[in-house]
Amino acid sequence: MTGSAGGEDQFAVRLAPGVGAFDAAEWNALGGNRNPFVSHEFLTALERSESVGEGTGWEPAPMAITDQGGRLVGALPSYAKGHSRGEYVFDQSWAEAYHRTGASYYPKLQIAAPFTPVSGPRLLVSDPAWSAHLLKGAQIVCQQNGLSSAHATFVESDQLPLFEAAGWLLRSDIQFHWINRDYQCFDGFLAALSSRKRKAMRKERKAAQAGLEIVRLSSDEIKPQHWDAFWVFYQDTGARKWGTPYLTREAFTLLGETMGDKLVLILALDDGEPIAGALNVLGPDAIYGRYWGCTREKRFLHFELCYYQAIDIAIERGLARVEAGAQGGHKLARGYEPVRTWSAHWMAEPGFHKAVAQFLERENELVTSDRDFLGERLPFRRGDD
Repeated sequence: MTGSAGGEDQFAVRLAPGVGAFDAAEWNALGGNRNPFVSHEFLTALERSESVGEGTGWEPAPMAITDQGGRLVGALPSYAKGHSRGEYVFDQSWAEAYHRTGASYYPKLQIAAPFTPVSGPRLLVSDPAWSAHLLKGAQIVCQQNGLSSAHATFVESDQLPLFEAAGWLLRSDIQFHWINRDYQCFDGFLAALSSRKRKAMRKERKAAQAGLEIVRLSSDEIKPQHWDAFWVFYQDTGARKWGTPYLTREAFTLLGETMGDKLVLILALDDGEPIAGALNVLGPDAIYGRYWGCTREKRFLHFELCYYQAIDIAIERGLARVEAGAQGGHKLARGYEPVRTWSAHWMAEPGFHKAVAQFLERENELVTSDRDFLGERLPFRRGDD
């Protein structure tokens, strides 16, 4: 792809072949230091491991602004997408409608952390004033290369006004996050629940842990044999959910090498043999549950490794929340609360942009109604319970 946008005497907007083309410290200073999934380490691990790139439908096309001195002052973690998989914001119905007009919806421009339904900065800037130039640049890239649209998924709420000001359409959905209300221990969290839910969680944890050893590994504690075991778990889950796992085996090795201090690998051992695992990523104020899998089914073990262990870690580390991934209404009964997530969309064809706007107006009303409905069904104590 090619692309350029105005003000060449003051700054330049350009496309690069990958995030690896940028200096790590410069890239991270724009946002990677506060969100692990837009960090240079995470995004280049995907590139180096060929989890993104040729043949994957995720072609790296990061957009960057440099000032007169050549300093990186703005960037988009962007990709040319040949499909809509691995995004967790579903636009397949838009693609079908677009195709019915005789035009091709793919490729499109995707601004995202690949395979990662975690909200974070999508406009990586040293100053918010650069945001409008980046978004204009994204639109020009679409127009110059015949792309149907540009999409920024899981945009942190603080950046939504920047997209709105540029004429992008906002779309919302619901995730379930656990919120740390200054709990001192897991029992402190349980005390905030209704007695029925409190008893149910204790029974689930007891049943899940029975006969097993639960271990947490980080940094150099994660050895190649642990990644080998987890790769088996990940492949099983990926095959059942997506058909083909998104990450390659090498991706886990690279993530361990470059950001191991931000990883927590939780394993369930039966007589020393790993039978299940969950991989979490630590951010400055949250722990993010990313991948899970098992080779042996055990009742409630998924809840223990993915939800309850993450709560334990958040309390121990004083983190504000646990984000355990997309979807999953069953999280509600386990103290995870409904929160809104956001994406932003721009369509190159004005008529289609208007049609999507009308669709989103109706859809966002339904999402608001769903969130209110779910919020009334949280498992916390009421009155004398």
